[in-house]
Amino acid sequence: MRAGRLGVGIIGAGRVGPVLGAALANAEHAIVGVTAVSDASRDRADVMLPGAPVLPTPELVERSELVLLAVPDDQLAGLVQGLADAGLWQPGQLVVHTSPDHGVAILAPATAAGAIPLAIHPAMAFTGTSVDLARLREAWCAVTAPAPVLPIAQALAVEMGAEPFVVAEQDRPAYADAVRAAVSFSTAIVDQSAGTLSGIGVEHPGRVLGALVRSAVDNALAAADGPSAL
Repeated sequence: MRAGRLGVGIIGAGRVGPVLGAALANAEHAIVGVTAVSDASRDRADVMLPGAPVLPTPELVERSELVLLAVPDDQLAGLVQGLADAGLWQPGQLVVHTSPDHGVAILAPATAAGAIPLAIHPAMAFTGTSVDLARLREAWCAVTAPAPVLPIAQALAVEMGAEPFVVAEQDRPAYADAVRAAVSFSTAIVDQSAGTLSGIGVEHPGRVLGALVRSAVDNALAAADGPSAL
């Protein structure tokens, strides 16, 4: 490995963890291992992180210089606290979570043990496939971290292919509301329109709506950025 490369352990083999792990591997970080419970998560890990061992969580944390916590929001606090109770967090270890809702306060048990807390959320909808690696190159990541280590979070986002932007700790809930609203509204509108087209006998409504939806969204996004973006 090049100097400065890290041993990365990934907790969670849903749609997000393996993709971000693959992006970090593409930046020449070493994947120490991944946790995976279900057959689907193991299959996803095999595809996105070929050769990476599936490890128990305690062993993975002990081996890793960077621990990526890509778990559901409602599991994050308990996971961080449980690993702290087991004495597994290490001084100087980077601990990154991918939840949109939280900054670094939720990582306080790890921070108390000397770990470095970082919150990095890619603002995109994941499929859990290699398609996401290309989409990451057009995505932005919300990063939150203590000021002295904020450049580390920003650098990791860049290495994954995305553009970082800073969200303050107290603004994470508002940020999460914004990204969830965008996803849920877009999905609902497309589902409604596709259903209407199917109801009048249009085949492949998704294809019919594709150019329309993309152009409309692109126009709305450009308008959101102001006149200079048009």
